[in-house]
Amino acid sequence: MAIRGNLSEASLADVLQLLALGQKTGCLSIARDGSFGTIHFADGRVVHASIVNRRDRLGDRLVRLGAVPADALARLAAHLPVQDDRELAKALLDTAQVDRDLLLHVHRTQVEEVVYHLFGWTQGTFTFEPDDDLTVDPPLFSVSADSLLLEGARRVDEWSLIEKKIPSFDLLFEIDSARVQAREVPLSEEQERILPLLDGTHDVHAVMERSGLSEFDAGKAIYGLLSAGYVQRVGRSAARRQSPPESRVAEHRNLGIAFYRTGMLDEALREFRRVLELREADGVSRFHVGLVHARRGEWPEAVATFTRASREPDAPTAALHNLAFALEQVGDPVGAARALEEATRRSGTMPDPRIALSRATLALQAGELAVADAHLAEARAQWGARQPSAAWFHAAGLAAAVAGDSRRALAILEEGLAVYPHVVTLHNNLAVVHERRGSYELAARTLEHALLEDANCAHLHKNLGDYLYRGQRYDDAFDAFVRVVRLAPSHGPDVHLKLGNIHYRRGALDDARHAWEQALALDPGNRIVMANLSALPQPATAAGGINDADPVIGVVEGARADEDVLAAFGAP
Repeated sequence: MAIRGNLSEASLADVLQLLALGQKTGCLSIARDGSFGTIHFADGRVVHASIVNRRDRLGDRLVRLGAVPADALARLAAHLPVQDDRELAKALLDTAQVDRDLLLHVHRTQVEEVVYHLFGWTQGTFTFEPDDDLTVDPPLFSVSADSLLLEGARRVDEWSLIEKKIPSFDLLFEIDSARVQAREVPLSEEQERILPLLDGTHDVHAVMERSGLSEFDAGKAIYGLLSAGYVQRVGRSAARRQSPPESRVAEHRNLGIAFYRTGMLDEALREFRRVLELREADGVSRFHVGLVHARRGEWPEAVATFTRASREPDAPTAALHNLAFALEQVGDPVGAARALEEATRRSGTMPDPRIALSRATLALQAGELAVADAHLAEARAQWGARQPSAAWFHAAGLAAAVAGDSRRALAILEEGLAVYPHVVTLHNNLAVVHERRGSYELAARTLEHALLEDANCAHLHKNLGDYLYRGQRYDDAFDAFVRVVRLAPSHGPDVHLKLGNIHYRRGALDDARHAWEQALALDPGNRIVMANLSALPQPATAAGGINDADPVIGVVEGARADEDVLAAFGAP
């Protein structure tokens, strides 16, 4: 279960202590205006931490230490799927380009300093998302949260004093050579390292980068020199006062993407809009604004945003793909088909199988089975040696079932479940195919297996109840329908109708009346429900017990789960 809060109400130290005591595994995201950081946990211990757009990455440190040549590092980083320090560290270890002990020491020190920096954030929001997959790939190291808490508290106290003299990293300092030469107290190692850099031309940022010191160590060293009168402030760096536009655009865009990926939609929207204020034609940021609207279900706004984003020269093909999905949601399948056709044209020699899959889904909804099959075959060919997505197996199984080829539908869905055993929709649709082939017990067992994956899916309980009801296992069906009502009271009149039927069979006439009244409230024109209610006052029917042959009691078939359509946003 996710944990959310505000740093003004619970400090980061409190949150870390809570996660450590609970031995949690997952990712803690911390956001404040203009900054975003993450801390990863495995069994309550810190295994990684990073801050978006933060200087001094792992590779930078290793290059400064002479542990790896800059060109070799650049070649290795270019082949990594994501620019992540953890991935870089693993790649360096795999290629034996860096001494393992040195790499782990540098990487651990970097992570610790990120956490210490985050301790200074007293405003903003935090979100913890559990993720047991972190334990699948063992971390390179782990750090006790207790040790970080103690050192972090000390640093926060010291930094509150340091920032009074160094309120900004764009400040310039210059040494007083005479006083330094006449000093009687030796300088620390850090002070000796930065002293030559304090020449009135290097600001604090530059001092940190050139010295290789962390923000805390450099700030502490300068603070000591200032207090002793060895250096003095001489101004600000002009380059820092006015950042280059490209760097500002990239900073806000990166923050927006980080916020979006962790579900912090308000913060993501704010950063993407800041990018558009600086550069109105930024297609990537406008595309992500559309994604935020889509995640919120704001479909008209999503249509407008994706339409404009698709016109920008740097907009990803996914802008058109998502435009098609948004148009479909507002009831414009013709416009959706045009958008998908244009997306196919733009993708050129690098086709995206998800676009062909979406075209198949549209054709399927329009009843064009031959066209749907052609696009499904096209999508599978584009996946090549890779396995198609779960959505492809869903759509292909549905197409075969609608065409009446239950044997082919069965084979497709079983193949899909072999690849995606935890996808509930595939289990659900397989149960429907079993039911259409007359295998009611097998359908029920398939649904029971699906419920082990998601016990809170009302639709699964509904279909299971339908199969049990047809098999005259009324007590088991009753339990399934009761769960549907608890999870989704307005799921459909059919659930309340069948609950009323079972109550009637049990002789619980008041309960039957209540259930049928609920069904009638959901479907006022349901003739079977009205007939059942009108039959209740007849004494002979009530006194005579349950009459299975009584034509008044009707049975309505349940809704088909295989009519549900999986839909996924295109990746940027």
